[in-house]
Amino acid sequence: MMLHEVIMAGFGGQGVLLCGQLVAHAGMEAGFNVTWYPSYGPEMRGGTCNCSVVVSDEVVGSPVVSEATALLVFNKPSLEKFESAVKTNGIILINSSLVDLTPKREDVQVYYVPANEIADGLGSTVVANMVMLGAFLEATGLLGDDVVEAALKEILPERRHHLLPMNMQAVSAGRDVVKANDN
Repeated sequence: MMLHEVIMAGFGGQGVLLCGQLVAHAGMEAGFNVTWYPSYGPEMRGGTCNCSVVVSDEVVGSPVVSEATALLVFNKPSLEKFESAVKTNGIILINSSLVDLTPKREDVQVYYVPANEIADGLGSTVVANMVMLGAFLEATGLLGDDVVEAALKEILPERRHHLLPMNMQAVSAGRDVVKANDN
């Protein structure tokens, strides 16, 4: 059985919900059963937001993730809030550009991803979420770039399609961070 239960968390405006929606959409395109469950505070930017994504080759019983196989942390409060929700032997991916904390747990695999620096190097901090996505995809082996790019084309409004190459470069750069850490 293949099952990924993922929590993505950060501030509003960091693209956390888009990242989760993209994983769910690409997972669905790849033939998996998926759920995407967003949660955010009343503020649009700067408030807290997170989402739960479940991708499985079997029926998904609940969209709520209480024990995550992976956690993507976009800011410091999110690590403090969700670190304990990761299963033993799970994965925590941390945007080390914004989070200077080290997880207290030693029973999980941790990847430090300088997502903002990488995104700045590509030309826009806006794609930091795609760097984190790429790191997640490489760490889990969940989805290939072809299905992610196809999902991105469907999710992004057409007026933003000129940004597809930069987004995919960001995904690739995130993958490279994990590859470098695993060697």
